[in-house]
Amino acid sequence: MALHFELVTPARLVRSDDVYMVVVPGSEGEFGVLEGHAPFMSTIKDGPLKVYRTEGAAPEEIQVQGGFAEVSANGLTVLAEHVEG
Repeated sequence: MALHFELVTPARLVRSDDVYMVVVPGSEGEFGVLEGHAPFMSTIKDGPLKVYRTEGAAPEEIQVQGGFAEVSANGLTVLAEHVEG
C-alpha cells in the first residue's frame, strides 16, 4: 500500500509521489500519516517534513514554513507557504 503525497506552494507543485509515510510538523505537534489515515486538517509550523519512501527507509527531510496539511481519501496534501530547496 502507498500514500499519495503532494507538496504544494503558492507558486508551484513541489512534489507528487506515492510514499510509505510522511511525518508533518503540525502546530500542535508532529504527526505521521500512512495510507488509510482518517481525514483531518491541521496547520503546520516551520520545520522538517519527513518523507519515508518505503517502510524502514531513512527519511528525506524537506524544510517547510507555515501552511496547512490535509489528509483525505486521496492522500496527504501539504500546502506550505515556503519550501527550502
